[in-house]
Amino acid sequence: MNTSTNTIFPQGDLASAEYFTGKAWVKLLVPKDDIFNSVIGNVVFEAGARNNWHTHPGGQILIVTDGVGYYQEKGKPIQLLKKGDVVTIPPDLVHWHGASPDSDFTHIAISTNTKKGVVDWLQPVTDEEYNTYNK
Repeated sequence: MNTSTNTIFPQGDLASAEYFTGKAWVKLLVPKDDIFNSVIGNVVFEAGARNNWHTHPGGQILIVTDGVGYYQEKGKPIQLLKKGDVVTIPPDLVHWHGASPDSDFTHIAISTNTKKGVVDWLQPVTDEEYNTYNK
């Protein structure tokens, strides 16, 4: 559970173990619609939790609001994310994101151009892949 006292939004519902390793919670702030062509959610990860490898047909923007997390694009090293960081993810780029081993992590996830689709889930991130961050 997120122990931060700086929580902006309610924690939301527990994310599916089919697509997440560890515990994460998702609170939809703006559900998919045909007017804004986006989905916006607040995602809270407990320390060590992460989502599977995945893509977004229309792209995604992450805005980090609390904690320390990881972001990795397929074939590249893990990037450390901290409060205030913004990540723009082009359409169809294979990636994952989640908390670092020692910190909860919260971000706002904006899925854009959702008429192309919201997310295509792939395989879980292995412990070996997750533990490749070089400090």
